[in-house]
Amino acid sequence: MDRVSSLPNELLCHILSFLTTKEAALTSLLSKRWRNLLAFVPYLYIDDSVFLHPEEVRVDGWISNVLARGVLDLDLLIILDSEGDDHYLLPPKCFQSSTLVSLKLDGGIDIGWVAGSIFLPMLKTLTINSARIDNFEILLHALPALEELSLFDVISNDQGVNISSASLKTLTIYDIYCSSTLSFDTPSLIYFKYTGFVAKDYPVVNMKNLFDARIILLLHIQRAREPDEYHWFDQDVALRYSNVWKLFLGLQNVTNLYLSPGTLEVLSRCCESMPVFKNLKSLAIKSNKERGWQAMPVLLRNCPHLETLVIKGLLHHVTDKCGDACDCISREDKGRSLTSCPVKMLEIRGFRGTMKEMTMIKHFLVYFPCLKEMNIYVEENDPTELRVPEVSKCIMQMMEEYNKLSSCNVELL
Repeated sequence: MDRVSSLPNELLCHILSFLTTKEAALTSLLSKRWRNLLAFVPYLYIDDSVFLHPEEVRVDGWISNVLARGVLDLDLLIILDSEGDDHYLLPPKCFQSSTLVSLKLDGGIDIGWVAGSIFLPMLKTLTINSARIDNFEILLHALPALEELSLFDVISNDQGVNISSASLKTLTIYDIYCSSTLSFDTPSLIYFKYTGFVAKDYPVVNMKNLFDARIILLLHIQRAREPDEYHWFDQDVALRYSNVWKLFLGLQNVTNLYLSPGTLEVLSRCCESMPVFKNLKSLAIKSNKERGWQAMPVLLRNCPHLETLVIKGLLHHVTDKCGDACDCISREDKGRSLTSCPVKMLEIRGFRGTMKEMTMIKHFLVYFPCLKEMNIYVEENDPTELRVPEVSKCIMQMMEEYNKLSSCNVELL
């Protein structure tokens, strides 16, 4: 007996999903056992270049037919000919369904031109990758049940982007190409991840129920630190950075917050306007040697109820504005921002076993008044000083000494 044919239908259909639809269809000729399996394959992969008359293929008709049959989940990838148009124009009927719950569009589809004709009242999850959308407000207005929205490499016009939805709970953004403003009117939002360059302005940021946020801002390092006041481009960049506080003002109710190295650098441009994060319990920052900590003192002072601080990498770019949060530069008032911070748990990741890191750890132990526990995780992906036996022994001795001198429990993990 054929061992493959004896497998259950679910497993056979999973195997067929790795083939093109044409190849999967040919298996129906093998035997009666295979005749109807194609109808249960979860994916259709159609390459019109292998068709006898590819110019007669009607992708729009296939999609409309699927929607008419009451499909719940549609994952659509259209790969365009590199010599053809930049964006594929799907007709309005491809965006009309009373049953569709999840929709993923990938491959350069133009959605903006049909925004006013969309009818997807049950849609809860929408993922858009490499598409063009010029009418966000009209699009989201047609999706009253939408709860999760993911946007990757989306191009919009220069009139500004307004993401407005009363039902949206999860929003993920990776690079929206918009040279103008970016607004968020999402009062029910719980999770927000934003990766991209700074917008010109953030006129509206309504996220009053936000619980978890991850902000990863991209920037040109030198222009962030020393913009040329006589260069129009640098003036524009400086203006953008000075408006970032409006974005964070809308995030001030967040409970858990993650900031990338670039975000910390951008925040240094608007420290005077830093909002108070009155609900923030957990703050995680990532640091590297190219980015500074200029914003850290103000940030820590503006988190009156912070309990957990996670630092991924202690090394950072040292400037005369590092402030008192670190021990890089001798200051009379060093540690002042730490003494007002109520953090109880400090987690340090990417520890490499350098003396500079040990000095920073001692600084935290001395000036964090409420610190009860410090967990230090050794860097696992790259070589560290701890691989040298003498260094490892010295570090362990210092850790033991820190535990004796402080009421905080210090563990190297």
